[in-house]
Amino acid sequence: MAEIDYQTQHKKRLSWMPWLYFSLKPKHLQWAKPWQDDIQQQLRLLETIHIGEQCFIAPQAQLFAEPGRDITIGDKCMISADVFMHGPITLGNEVAINHGCSLDGGRHGIHIGHQTRIANNVTVYAFNHGMSPDTPIYQQAATSKGVIIGEDVWIGAQAGIVDGVTIGHHAVIGMGSIVTKNVADYAIVAGNPARVIGDRRDK
Repeated sequence: MAEIDYQTQHKKRLSWMPWLYFSLKPKHLQWAKPWQDDIQQQLRLLETIHIGEQCFIAPQAQLFAEPGRDITIGDKCMISADVFMHGPITLGNEVAINHGCSLDGGRHGIHIGHQTRIANNVTVYAFNHGMSPDTPIYQQAATSKGVIIGEDVWIGAQAGIVDGVTIGHHAVIGMGSIVTKNVADYAIVAGNPARVIGDRRDK
């Protein structure tokens, strides 16, 4: 197979499984790092985005950050293909956002702590619509409280997190959960609406 074909396929693989980027051999980094540098520099030029050291951002990810709605990405973060992010959003160091996730910071933002892992197709929305029956929903003012996700949190695939929620450090959110209330440190929650089913310290 031609070298250029191999690289094209390998870039696709990295975009959907970006943890592989961090274990690339030096011969692969010779083309992969300049590729990433170009993607990240383009984002910095086009959007109000701050990107830390040694990050991976898939070219298929869609990141939007106007002035005042910044996206700040810590060191060694990875953002997979088909992720949508609209600031304000702040990621700590070593945060992973897997494919198909959708995050919108509303007015008050989404803050995600160090070493948190977010599985595929998770939705986090830091805003809500008014629901008065006298006016169509699309004409009502949006509200925003913000979402805070702590450090070393694992959020399972297809979970949803609503505005105003704080998730404590070291918590686990089960696959498919809908989180409507705050989650304590170390709590394991699951269900719709999510409820406590365990504690990581017991594992």
